[in-house]
Amino acid sequence: MGLKVSIQVTVVCSSAPRQMREIALTLEIGATVQQALLVSGLEALAPSLDLKKSVVGVWGRKVGMDQVLKEHDRVEVYRPLRVNPKTARRERFAQQGSRGAGLFANRRAGSKAGY
Repeated sequence: MGLKVSIQVTVVCSSAPRQMREIALTLEIGATVQQALLVSGLEALAPSLDLKKSVVGVWGRKVGMDQVLKEHDRVEVYRPLRVNPKTARRERFAQQGSRGAGLFANRRAGSKAGY
């Protein structure tokens, strides 16, 4: 059996809503997140992203740039939130009111409340 000298990883980035880039890379064993981002060429593909300030994760978990990658890891570059999700939910609820929101918003005609 041969000794493996490289790993396959994927770098995923969404520079704008409904725009996603997925780049498959072959890297040396021991490569870090920072090296994967440099090799991916994302700076040229998505100039609006500042990779030095961006938050990154591997499979949905936030990691540092010095995180060592493993075979089939998925490196994700996250955009900063524009609106606090709690604030947005509060505003939507205030707009809809309590009757138009929640689990039982779409009741059948003639049914009891909560069914």
